[in-house]
Amino acid sequence: MIWALWRLGASFDAPAAVGTAIEHYRASPDGGSFAHAPSLWMGETGLHVVAVKVGSPAADPERLRELVHLNRQHPTWELMWGSPGTMLAARACGLRPEWEESARLLWARWDEGSDLWTQDMYGQLKQYLGPAHGFAGNVHALRGYVDDEVLRGRVTRLLERTARREDGMVNWPPSPTEPVSKIRVQWCHGAPGIISTLGDLLPESLCLGAGELIWRAGPLRKGPGLCHGTAGNGFALLKLHELTADERWLDRARRFAMHAVQQVKEQRSEVGRGRYSLWTGDIGVALYLRACLDAQPGFPTIDTF
Repeated sequence: MIWALWRLGASFDAPAAVGTAIEHYRASPDGGSFAHAPSLWMGETGLHVVAVKVGSPAADPERLRELVHLNRQHPTWELMWGSPGTMLAARACGLRPEWEESARLLWARWDEGSDLWTQDMYGQLKQYLGPAHGFAGNVHALRGYVDDEVLRGRVTRLLERTARREDGMVNWPPSPTEPVSKIRVQWCHGAPGIISTLGDLLPESLCLGAGELIWRAGPLRKGPGLCHGTAGNGFALLKLHELTADERWLDRARRFAMHAVQQVKEQRSEVGRGRYSLWTGDIGVALYLRACLDAQPGFPTIDTF
């Protein structure tokens, strides 16, 4: 939230705010049994990235190096808890040796037989396709360590094989073994996250089919946010505009933005206040509105920090 407000130009003391957040976290780490300090999204690592980016006196590159190193073999092997997330942190803050060390280990865990990583998470072993918990986020973290043509070959092979096609539209399940009834059209699971994260590595036919699905499915009833909401899906439409230079996709992205604004207003009217979180709340929508104005598809904390 501090980073997002700072990026949007809010008039508050972001360096002091993130310093206070770091002090609070160290005094009482959030999450109880789920606390994991090296995690990008759920722990101390994300706080230190923000401290670096906003120029806070609390920025501690050595602590950030330590956290990235500690997380390099976390068994989730995904972005939220594991090394792909802390690899993005290292890359954003110029910690190349730490990023390369984690990248080497992540690359070694990429199974050539299944083309997937296996996530040991919440007491289950699964193989996820999307950016939050699996394949797409991992591949994105390996950009620059593995040649794009190698990534393109392996990404295309898997996503051609696992794509669900119907009436010219394309989607992907959360996991290759997921039943049809579990398919979703969200950033975290489904076509929006795949296109937003890996669209430039995919054949155009898959991208356009996925884009048509996102557009025809329309804004999400789950809400306006990033993770599983209208704004998150809209970033895929911005990505298609970048890839194709077709203004139709920018127009569609902006239509999603206007619907997301209406969803925010309706939710505020219903509960009497805003929703104060980056991934499921109003600030994520604000970042999406800025992205639509600028016609820039970079996804918060994945592409831009």
